[in-house]
Amino acid sequence: MNYIKGIRLSSIPHNEYPFNIPAVRHLKKTGGITLDKPVTFLVGENGTGKSTLIEAIAVAMGFNAEGGSRDFYFNTRKTHSDLYEHLQIIKSVRPYDGFFLRAESFYNTASYLEENSTLLRYGGVSFHEQSHGESFLSLVINRFDGNGLYILDEPEAALSPQRLMSLIVAIDELVKANSQFIIATHSPILMAYPNSEILQFTEAGIDKVSYRETEHYKITKQFIDTPERMIKYLLSEK
Repeated sequence: MNYIKGIRLSSIPHNEYPFNIPAVRHLKKTGGITLDKPVTFLVGENGTGKSTLIEAIAVAMGFNAEGGSRDFYFNTRKTHSDLYEHLQIIKSVRPYDGFFLRAESFYNTASYLEENSTLLRYGGVSFHEQSHGESFLSLVINRFDGNGLYILDEPEAALSPQRLMSLIVAIDELVKANSQFIIATHSPILMAYPNSEILQFTEAGIDKVSYRETEHYKITKQFIDTPERMIKYLLSEK
């Protein structure tokens, strides 16, 4: 189930951030992007606009900029751009459930939950009494109900490789329960999820690529295959 079928940029009001990011200008130039799979990964180097766009999508869909569902109203510090005001979200039916989960502000989200909600819905254990990764995964497993739109920003920042594999299992169960995921990630483990779509962000714009075409896969494989050689090259005198 795809609750969001596409994203367009309605206007570019100025040439400053975030409208000077190549990926954002690409949306205007090409007429936008389509989301054809239940799981879409946004990948690319730091600074190419992945998190900026995924944040704007979340806010445009009514989620709190720092994370949470549509009924989260906390605001630690307003840092999100006005990009969301210029996005046109192509929607189908309205999702029953939804959540915007971002690793960098998860502490704020967890604190808000403990102050304003019962923890029974979130596994019954204080998030602050668990590790970052345990609490992050616990929220996905216990809070995400299915029939929902789930937007994740760099979940690998909180999760070990083993926990990332657990997240893949959770994502698959939710996809089978009519859910859609949009995920910004650097993790070649996570983006290996089958029947997904990978949008690679570069200075040239946004392109749909296969798993093994991503820079993340190529670089990680090269490093794992020959770590000594890669370290020697990296630390050699120039």
